[in-house]
Amino acid sequence: MNSPKINDVFKYNFCYTDEDVIAYAKLSGDVNPIHLSESYSKNTIFGRCIVHGYFSISIFSKVYGTELYPDHHILLSQSARYFKPIYTGVQYTAVFTVKEIFHDKNRVLYLNEIYEKENEEVKVSGEALLMNKKYYTW
Repeated sequence: MNSPKINDVFKYNFCYTDEDVIAYAKLSGDVNPIHLSESYSKNTIFGRCIVHGYFSISIFSKVYGTELYPDHHILLSQSARYFKPIYTGVQYTAVFTVKEIFHDKNRVLYLNEIYEKENEEVKVSGEALLMNKKYYTW
């Protein structure tokens, strides 16, 4: 795998299930009914259960740890801005774009975004700074 270059793009398709959300709720302790109770959630502005914010962006960690330069990848920082909710049973695409390269420190700043596949609407956007002394060499 070659070292990343400015504007390189990597895409990853995914979908969360109700079972995924239940498992995350148990693991995190966040059992807010907005994530778990359809009867509660139908009366909110969302109209149905939403995926936990931190769980929704865990797709970024999955890709960095298993798909995109995974060997020796170290996450240094992560930000996220939530524009629209993420729901279970909906197909999404996570898009990773190389925004900035710090040659002397073996670091890359990525723009991370989640889009709904069907309508290409942006749901989440943020940045992640990663270090990789094996692949981030120029």
